[in-house]
Amino acid sequence: MNAIEPQVWCLLGRKAGDNTQVKALAEALGCGYQEKHIRARPWELLTHLALPPGLAGIDREQSSPLQPPWPDLVISAGRRNEPVARWIQAQSGGSTRLVHIGRPWAPLESYQLIVTTPQYFLPDSPHIRHNTLPLHNVSSASLSRAADSWRRRLGHLPRPWIAVLVGGDSGRFVFTDDKGVALGRMASALAEKAGGSLLISDSPRTPAGVSVALSQQLKVPQLSYRCAEGGDNPYLAFLALADAFVVTGESMSMLGEAAAVSRPLYIFDTGDGAAHWWQLGHNYRYKPISHHLAMALAPQRMRRDVGRMQAALVNSGAARWLDEDSELAGDFEPGQFPAADENLAQRELEETAAAVRRLLK
Repeated sequence: MNAIEPQVWCLLGRKAGDNTQVKALAEALGCGYQEKHIRARPWELLTHLALPPGLAGIDREQSSPLQPPWPDLVISAGRRNEPVARWIQAQSGGSTRLVHIGRPWAPLESYQLIVTTPQYFLPDSPHIRHNTLPLHNVSSASLSRAADSWRRRLGHLPRPWIAVLVGGDSGRFVFTDDKGVALGRMASALAEKAGGSLLISDSPRTPAGVSVALSQQLKVPQLSYRCAEGGDNPYLAFLALADAFVVTGESMSMLGEAAAVSRPLYIFDTGDGAAHWWQLGHNYRYKPISHHLAMALAPQRMRRDVGRMQAALVNSGAARWLDEDSELAGDFEPGQFPAADENLAQRELEETAAAVRRLLK
């Protein structure tokens, strides 16, 4: 890097998983960054498709100011932030470098670096980096602090502690109350067989009915946290202290963070099994319909299949599917952090940051 630290802007939108990846990469660069919060308008997709890159699709009063001096680097994720990133580059006379995380809608050559993961169908290219797991900034230090804060509060629960990390609707995955019942029943059975407890955390995306349906199935000692109720969020402590994990399969960020700590990981499938999607009433919503249309009609690089990441984790032995017969095996020593491979997720984050630094030389 130059002796003068580069100016970095992070475009942050409404999706927590996207924001986590953007900030993780910016922090790994080690040169500081500015957060630019972008509030998209409800009709932003129309402006995205019909107009040149610009700010017509965002609420400028509700968004962070975008004005000179223009940054050396913009890191973005998500469709809604793409026109903003490309507009910033145009205002800079082309000098701003663009890094996009995920799968861009714009032509791939619009970005100097694209950072992607298995659920997307992007080609091999020198400016496309294919990672195994989503980026995150969950460090050993932050896990240790969270563990210290929560260890006593969990001490009354029998071990092993099984963390259940609950997401919500995403693409073709519609999280119905019936699926909440199934998750609660199977997670409870897993803990009962092991003689342990459940540590449950939902997310802002979790439908209220799912949280209720899940909780009604629990027959083992447990501690539950609901984002809607607020309070001290134990999510990091659960990552630090749990002996095993059950994660709903639609959440790439939670899957990646749980996989990164290298403990037994079970994936709960929130899909619809062998049923045709059009046979199920809950699929007649915008997100599942748009997903199925995209998978059928869009070019390959515009498709997204979270099942590819789930399959990659299962096929590599890093995860197993949660089902009625699932059992925990092995010894679980409280508070032990695995030495595993110096952490694949951390390595991929460092390598991605190195690739970004090369852009700025």
